[in-house]
Amino acid sequence: MPIIKSAIKRVKQANVRRERNVATKRAIKSAVKAFEAKPSSETLSAAHSELDKALKKKLLHKNTVARRKAGLAKQAKAAGVKLAAAKKSTAKPAAAKKPAAKAAAKPAAKKPAAKKAPAKK
Repeated sequence: MPIIKSAIKRVKQANVRRERNVATKRAIKSAVKAFEAKPSSETLSAAHSELDKALKKKLLHKNTVARRKAGLAKQAKAAGVKLAAAKKSTAKPAAAKKPAAKAAAKPAAKKPAAKKAPAKK
């Protein structure tokens, strides 16, 4: 056990962070096991969500998360789970947009910079 006050604080902080990281990793493992036991779009989205949370907390590297999500998607496809149901589209139809608003939003063309007068001798 450290004697210095700052070192004692560091040990406490490390323990708290370790517990948090272990809990996050445990949540990932349980979500992935739930998906493997019963593949469905709900369990797939839950597993993806847990992986995204770990990425947001910088617990896992982005490539690791991408690799694991791709593997889960591959398993889901092999099991016949529809992946499109997990994603929701909120895009509006193109016909509903107003063309006048788009033209008004563009700024006018920039004027060329004014030339400076020659320096006096």
